[in-house]
Amino acid sequence: MKNALRHTLLAVGLLLAGSAWAQMSPAGTWHTIDEQTNQPRTEVVISDNGGVLTGRITRLLRPGADQAARCTACTDDRKDQPLIGLEIIRGARQAEGRTVWESGRILDPEDGRTYTLRMTPIEAGRKLQVRGSIGPFGRTQTWVRVQ
Repeated sequence: MKNALRHTLLAVGLLLAGSAWAQMSPAGTWHTIDEQTNQPRTEVVISDNGGVLTGRITRLLRPGADQAARCTACTDDRKDQPLIGLEIIRGARQAEGRTVWESGRILDPEDGRTYTLRMTPIEAGRKLQVRGSIGPFGRTQTWVRVQ
């Protein structure tokens, strides 16, 4: 009886630990936040494909947003592609021994520019700091995980 209880508690502990680790990965669904209104702007799904992260816009959340909008400012293979379904994160990998994902690129579909990317889960994975930069210059946004 004691062994069964120990095994059950161990299994529950392992499941909880795995769940906590999953939350510390950027993989999942996120709301980007408009810096002026502090309201959700888009929904982005980040996927892990063998250790390489990609992210796509899945919904435009701003009231009145044109759901058929296209990336007219893009200059690469995403030129004139619909914003919904648009891959905005490419090639991010976890830094060895750290809960930081970098070495990828992020696209700003409003200006068509791509930036060096760094993503860091914070607040036990409930939020994600997303930094896009060119050299020493850049900006950081905080995205909120969708439960």
